[in-house]
Amino acid sequence: MRTGCPWRRLPHDLPPWRIVYHYFRTWRQDGTWERLHEALRRVVRQAAGRDPEPSAAILDSQSVKVTEQGAPRGDDGGKQVNGRKRHLVVDTLGLLLAIVVTAANVQDRDGAKQVLTQLLGHAPRLQHLWADGAYAGDLIDWVAQTCGWVLEVVARTAALVGFVVLPKRWIVERSFDWLGRYRRLSKDDEVLPETSEALIRVAMIGLMTRRLALQHVF
Repeated sequence: MRTGCPWRRLPHDLPPWRIVYHYFRTWRQDGTWERLHEALRRVVRQAAGRDPEPSAAILDSQSVKVTEQGAPRGDDGGKQVNGRKRHLVVDTLGLLLAIVVTAANVQDRDGAKQVLTQLLGHAPRLQHLWADGAYAGDLIDWVAQTCGWVLEVVARTAALVGFVVLPKRWIVERSFDWLGRYRRLSKDDEVLPETSEALIRVAMIGLMTRRLALQHVF
């Protein structure tokens, strides 16, 4: 994840790359990566003095370029990116709650419905969501009626000039920055969006295990 090397160029102190990839793929398909991630997130929240389950979250998306083997793909006209879009929901610590990877031409509101649907039945305390102006409009009513949550739009006003840290929105932007430290995630090299989602969880697993190790929780 850190170096972005291809599977075939894994360091020699690891098992043969086909074995490593076999387990990665198997764990992606049977949900092992997701279960590992969820278990660690609860421990990290408890170590920070929080309830294991969040009551608030932040929603946003990030468009990234894809290599020639990445598919599907699309054009995000607003950000002028031909590639894919990562739809993230994070808690107030910036930890991942849900992830959906789509073609970049999928509208933020449509991607939001996909990623929020993942949380239904898996976030028992969730009540409030924050998002930027791209999620205004009918999505607010859809979230209230379908999910039973409050979606609050934190929009940038015309009075703000230059770079300004907006309440709550900076948290998910920091999460994107965390992911950007991994060369494997600087672009999307994967054929399947499901593989991209699994790799993002792997990156967050690495981040959380280091945080817990520094706190001597293990």
